[in-house]
Amino acid sequence: MQNLTLTWQSAGGAAVALYGGAYAAARVRRAPLSALLREAGTLLALFALWQLVGHLSLMSAEHALDRASWIHRTELAIGLPDEASWQAAVTSCPAVVKAANYYYASMHFTVMIAVLLWVFVRHRARYPWVRNTVVITTAICLAVQFIPVAPPRMLPQEGFVDVAAEYGQSVYGGAVGGMVKVAQLSAMPSVHVAWCVLAAVAVIRVSSSPLRWLVVLHPVLTVAVVVVTANHFWADGLVAVVILLFAYAVQAACGRRRARRAASGPDAAVAGAQAGEHVTTGS
Repeated sequence: MQNLTLTWQSAGGAAVALYGGAYAAARVRRAPLSALLREAGTLLALFALWQLVGHLSLMSAEHALDRASWIHRTELAIGLPDEASWQAAVTSCPAVVKAANYYYASMHFTVMIAVLLWVFVRHRARYPWVRNTVVITTAICLAVQFIPVAPPRMLPQEGFVDVAAEYGQSVYGGAVGGMVKVAQLSAMPSVHVAWCVLAAVAVIRVSSSPLRWLVVLHPVLTVAVVVVTANHFWADGLVAVVILLFAYAVQAACGRRRARRAASGPDAAVAGAQAGEHVTTGS
């Protein structure tokens, strides 16, 4: 499968161009266009940072496989299902495996972009909440990914198979000089899982349609896909969800703080003065 993903350089350049376009649109008083270009630039800048982190690490990549093996052993020790057995259950069905590889490669960005665009166009007042959650969650995931951790597909001795490479559908580059690229060693936590849950929660909270619950299929399918393609462990997804919950907590705390400031602002002071004046007059 051809990898159509932008490099961090091209994504960063596109983000700068979009910010420039947003500034120009604001100068000619095209506020809606300026806002759209600015938000697109912000998301591209975040994507560029994600791509860049994939080529950097705070610790040696030599132990990424050891960390992955430790995660797998720990999962089995605490009773979590063996991801290798889940993968083995579908490897005899090439159509299912190919569909899973395609879903992993294409739906991650497609669904998130569609949700962000829908919220921006149809529910503008709720857009900052969704966008800020994406930024906070992704930023924390990127910080954790500075510690290289290999995906399960790189552990054939544990029974895992790189089914994407087997079917020619891999979106990752191969090894260079026998060494695995650092870009592939960012399995912990799973941004795929964080984003799919985030998108589902956004749709359920923002929309009032009874059909909105169908979006739950996206995280269900994504979790199944990342496991059977051996791109992530259960732990990768669990940590991603914890990070997402933290992002929601930050958003809620910021909202309460803004509400307290609004309650104690000039309008509240005027209202308080008027109430006091009314009481004095009444007495």
